[in-house]
Amino acid sequence: MQSTTREFPLKARQALEDEQLRQALDKARDGFVGKRQTAIDNFPDFDSLRHRGKAIKDHTLAFLDVYLEQFEAAVEAAGGQVHWAESAIDAQRIVTDICRQAKAGRVTKAKTMAGEEVALNEALEAAGFEAVETDLGEYIIQLAKEPPSHIIAPAVHKTRQQICELFDKHHHDGRLGAALREVPDLVNEARERLREKFLTADVGITGANFLVAESGSIALVTNEGNADLTHTLPRVHIAIAGIEKLVPTLDDAASMLRLLARSATGQDTSTYTTFVTGPKRGDDPDGPEAFHVVLLDNGRSRMLGNRYREMLRCIRCGACMNHCPVYGAIGGHAYGWVYPGPMGSVLTPLFTGLDGSRDLPNACTLNGRCASVCPVEIPLPDLLRDLRRQQFERGLTGRNTRLGLAVWGFFARRPWLYHTCARFGIAALGRLGRRKGRFRWLPLARGWTATRDMPSPQRSTFQQLWKQRQKEQRR
Repeated sequence: MQSTTREFPLKARQALEDEQLRQALDKARDGFVGKRQTAIDNFPDFDSLRHRGKAIKDHTLAFLDVYLEQFEAAVEAAGGQVHWAESAIDAQRIVTDICRQAKAGRVTKAKTMAGEEVALNEALEAAGFEAVETDLGEYIIQLAKEPPSHIIAPAVHKTRQQICELFDKHHHDGRLGAALREVPDLVNEARERLREKFLTADVGITGANFLVAESGSIALVTNEGNADLTHTLPRVHIAIAGIEKLVPTLDDAASMLRLLARSATGQDTSTYTTFVTGPKRGDDPDGPEAFHVVLLDNGRSRMLGNRYREMLRCIRCGACMNHCPVYGAIGGHAYGWVYPGPMGSVLTPLFTGLDGSRDLPNACTLNGRCASVCPVEIPLPDLLRDLRRQQFERGLTGRNTRLGLAVWGFFARRPWLYHTCARFGIAALGRLGRRKGRFRWLPLARGWTATRDMPSPQRSTFQQLWKQRQKEQRR
């Protein structure tokens, strides 16, 4: 799926001009934010649960090698097999080899961000397999030949009219003329098309919301039930997940699931929550004959030993992007890779390199909303600031930015000069803009005035106003 993240400024501008995208994002954001807040209001001990979730993840990461070995042993004891993928290419090779050994033709897939990360669909198709997405959102964007724009709702950028046009083209050869249908009708139409795929698939691929070390189980969470059909009906089940998805016990997994549902979709619990442990046993009525778990590293081990270890606590709930004003304005595709929003602005430079994603850490207002809603208390603004610092130290920031910072640094190290210039500058701007109360253009402020007016400042600095208030209070 990967497109260059260096195109971010251009893609962001294009997204801002897309009226349909803006309508779709506005509708989705209101739903995500409102439902999450209601779910948390109805669960007064949510902050305590967040602290517990953070503690669980920190403990697991501190002893990750121990729990990974325990998980592997438990999977094998249950009749499954664990595969270790150091890179995306390794993951592609492992999965395609399993499919070849199974003599597969058709492969069904439930939504998996790890699969998106390693471009699994592309690898399967290149190897000659038919890969079919079974999550409704993923199915829609597969028809559109687009990457997901949200980690929870992959087709959040699509309007109902656009989906009708897609279904008309692929299901009816254009005979319906993209007639507008109701949402239940579209859902039933997709179900009818996918039913045969479920029943005739040779291999089913899922992600894993959590991996449980003590039992070798994987936890799957959906609201459609497609993951259950994907892992139950085919002869072979492959689960792919990052090594950071591990938790020690089933009790820990239960705590994390309570955090995930409320943070992601505003539910007390998802409609379908399934624990899968090994392949079908002798007396089981259904299930796969073979069970494989692909544990993906792909740069995660490096993160364990550096400043960005806290990012490995991420449970992929999407709350940070749902509350992000930048993501809310431009959507996910502008970010150029699998993970959008604040979490993507941290993860993408770490996974793909800071050189090619230098704009992403700067695509943030540092308002702190992402950190305040993160269910495992990841300090996303701090991590973004650190990536900006790295950029500056490595000379990756633009010449104008470096010059501006140098000028600001010169004045900031000389407070008396800074305050003197600020007083004169603000007073001058205040006088010039007092008639209209705003500026339509200012030198060195084109990034602001190109899209909106600059308010005229008061004719006094903050320090001057503060001193005046202090004098008034002493009177």
